[in-house]
Amino acid sequence: MHKKSSIKGLHAAGIALLAMLLLGATTEINAYSASNLHDTSQIEARLPQKEKKKRRAESMSWVKLHQQYPNSFLLNGSRQSKRIALTFDDAPDPKYTPLILDVLAKYDVCATFFIVGNRAAKYPAIVNRIHKEGHIIGNHSYDHAVLSTLNLTGYQKQIWRTDAIISNIIGYSPHFIRPPYGELLPQQVRWSKYAGFSIVNWDVDSVDWKNNPSSALIMKNIKKTLQPGSIILQHAGGGMNQNLYGTVNALPKLILLLRSKGYELVTLPELLGQPAAR
Repeated sequence: MHKKSSIKGLHAAGIALLAMLLLGATTEINAYSASNLHDTSQIEARLPQKEKKKRRAESMSWVKLHQQYPNSFLLNGSRQSKRIALTFDDAPDPKYTPLILDVLAKYDVCATFFIVGNRAAKYPAIVNRIHKEGHIIGNHSYDHAVLSTLNLTGYQKQIWRTDAIISNIIGYSPHFIRPPYGELLPQQVRWSKYAGFSIVNWDVDSVDWKNNPSSALIMKNIKKTLQPGSIILQHAGGGMNQNLYGTVNALPKLILLLRSKGYELVTLPELLGQPAAR
């Protein structure tokens, strides 16, 4: 009897020990998972604000939006023709936009500029120059807001306010919208479509907005995904401490490279077959 009791006691103790080990392992796994989540949030917190916004933008499916709104949410033109559109965001800027316009005039190239409303109100003469030199103008929000964080009314205010400023300067309401960081919600795309706008993002990112890159690095970035029908993202205006001389210096090289490969440089209306005015 005593021997059987001892065996039963050892068996029970073994089960208890096994349970404790399993519980300990589970606790460690949970602690590890929580630690990992904490580390991820720390990494996210340490990212520059612009990089965090870019990550959020990339998490949204542009492909799905294009499939749902094929004529109103666009990333590129036809792949069947060797045509490419140069686009410049964040204009007007008194330092960099005139330099870019000078290069485009020298090489007889027309591009598309996406205009920030409060900058246009401050520098209307630059907007007028863009227009008079044959370039197309698009809407880039009033104050470079992250539009996907706004409700529909807030989004509409950003678009209409900028629309009014631009149309008062150049005499027409732009048909194209490019959301800052490429971020937009499906309901915002839907409203834009019914209001007569088209959303145009890009399929080639020069990454000229990040860490003041050299012209050589900008050229390398552009070549990575360049193909017929591409829409190239560059910037004609910068924030505090942003240096866009890499963009300015890369532009002549880019134009010559594209022409040497048989590409025709066109505006968005020419590439997409849609009007410049709404």
